[in-house]
Amino acid sequence: MLNTVLRTIFFYFFVAIAYRIMGKREVGQLGIIDLIVSILIAELVAISIENLDRSILYTVLPVGVLVIIELILGFISVKSRTFNRLFGGKPSIIINDGKLVYKNLVLQRYTLDDLLLELRKKSISSIEEVEYAFLEPNGVLSIFPYKPFKVKQVLPLPIIVEGVIQKDNLKYINKNKEWLLKTLDHNNINLDQVFYCIYKKSHLYVIRKN
Repeated sequence: MLNTVLRTIFFYFFVAIAYRIMGKREVGQLGIIDLIVSILIAELVAISIENLDRSILYTVLPVGVLVIIELILGFISVKSRTFNRLFGGKPSIIINDGKLVYKNLVLQRYTLDDLLLELRKKSISSIEEVEYAFLEPNGVLSIFPYKPFKVKQVLPLPIIVEGVIQKDNLKYINKNKEWLLKTLDHNNINLDQVFYCIYKKSHLYVIRKN
């Protein structure tokens, strides 16, 4: 019994330190890779606590490996937007100008009941009160209600992220790649120089690479 208690205390602090190293703050912020690592760590620790005849090194070592893998993949995600999109996903617009985007609702397997529940949490009674709603990769619904008298909000759209043109957003604002390149050239900016660019109030706001 004492051995079980000591192992539990040890793994409590060991897992806490591991998560501090990985920089995780709350479950709602976990992506797919984070969730997989969390499940594996929980299973390994549970097995070690139950099997008192096995050395804790059989758990410490694989957990350490998982932490290293998580850190490496996190670094790659920061450096490679393609990798990040592949494993982390991208936001999906669920409500656009007070109307439900049913196609994305089905694609994300997000039920109408789930949507209405999230709206009620924000004290919103109907879909028509929402100008935009985005389902984030971590499952959180970002809601932008209409302003008074349904004044249109200026929604800043990322047009270039880490040097990559966001074609879907260009299409959304009824622009194309040629227009974007021409606008950048008019401002003496090459695409290779752009780290981040948003479209707001009919203007491009550019952050250049260092």
